[in-house]
Amino acid sequence: MAIDVNNESGTEIDERAVLDVARYALARMRIHPLSELSVIVVDADAMEQLHIQWMDLPGPTDVMSFPMDELRPPAKDDEEPPQGLLGDIVLCPEVAKKQGEEAPTGHSMDEELQLLTVHGVLHLLGYDHEEPDERAEMFGLQAAIVDGWRAERGMTGPSPAPTTR
Repeated sequence: MAIDVNNESGTEIDERAVLDVARYALARMRIHPLSELSVIVVDADAMEQLHIQWMDLPGPTDVMSFPMDELRPPAKDDEEPPQGLLGDIVLCPEVAKKQGEEAPTGHSMDEELQLLTVHGVLHLLGYDHEEPDERAEMFGLQAAIVDGWRAERGMTGPSPAPTTR
């Protein structure tokens, strides 16, 4: 899996964890190992500009996803996944820090960025959370992926609760 993490935010983040959780999520979703993903980390001003430009919504947001080849997980276990460009995930550590602090269980900015990375991957794969049934499916899958990743790394304690909108 070719994954690039480009931190343009000026905030120090755990880039290795973002890379690892993205790779884990894509493998778990059975995305072709030669597919490509870009993760860009930006400051609140840059995220606000993207949020206004693409969603016509004010203020910075936590994560945005920009799909390219609209890849989807294979429908059947024996189906060969297609290879391609997944697209871009844009993360904002300033928003992630605030959301982590405000979460019911409270967690770090890096834990929130890991959660948001998985959230962004799922959006690139066509998942959404506008309707209650979509929300349940996406957030359930997001929790399972984050929990599986954390368990493989021997991380203890509760996983971050979903805080993204």
